[in-house]
Amino acid sequence: MNKLILGCGYLGRRVAQAWLGDGHEVLALTRSLETAARLRARGIRPIVGDVTGSLDLSDCDEIDTLLFAIGFDRTAGKSIREVYVDGLRRVLDCLPAPPRRFIYISSTGVYAQNDGQWVNEQSLSVPLREGGKACLAAEELLRQCAIGERTMILRLAGIYGADRLPKLQDVIAGRPIDGAADGYLNLIHVDDAVRVVLAAETQLMPPELLLVSDGAPVLRGEFYRELARRSHSPPPQFTAPNAGSPTAARASTDKRIDNSRLRELLQLQFRFPSYVEGLASILATQGD
Repeated sequence: MNKLILGCGYLGRRVAQAWLGDGHEVLALTRSLETAARLRARGIRPIVGDVTGSLDLSDCDEIDTLLFAIGFDRTAGKSIREVYVDGLRRVLDCLPAPPRRFIYISSTGVYAQNDGQWVNEQSLSVPLREGGKACLAAEELLRQCAIGERTMILRLAGIYGADRLPKLQDVIAGRPIDGAADGYLNLIHVDDAVRVVLAAETQLMPPELLLVSDGAPVLRGEFYRELARRSHSPPPQFTAPNAGSPTAARASTDKRIDNSRLRELLQLQFRFPSYVEGLASILATQGD
């Protein structure tokens, strides 16, 4: 079966490798000829195009699963809404035929709760940051389009894994960490995020929406103290972020993600059920 990935980045390329390993043909969109060559070398069929510009998906008429996992490139000269909402609209307009399953990677940034409360799929979504607003608008666009019943929205918590440990170099260097030590982080290891995507596409009666996290929220201070311990670094110090900065906006929310529905429906046992197992594996692989 044919799979199409729009956004073959940190998560997307790992999903691609899993699909290739299962014998599927995988197509992936990229804006770069250089990236296209790398994808081709990995056995992925590249499509060079841009969801905010020139886009030809005419060869994508027999797609079983489409994974929309496009990230926001701040250097590309486009707003986050142009990429997430207008880009999605352009993809929907350009698809020659609807896929059997459309998996959209959204974000738990659609929630603005700031008092440490637990949130789930039924919780109020009133995002404050532009990224969360764009994700929520894109979700609504999918619900209103003709393939809405084929769509599964996955709101992901913060992805971490090999080569993506937040602030690792700051911890090693002893630089202060922006943010309050007593604010919650919600995380999902990239390997488990891949397993969620693979399990989601097999659902015969897919839910419209799932929250994707390891279900083990951790206070920022605890996370970075464990990161410091595992990397043999000095204990972390914390400082208030600059007012108006993206870090300050992220720090203004303080919530805990409930993944009960995910565990009930997909019946997955995470390889990394919390940050403790995740950090241990990553830093052991990297030789601390």
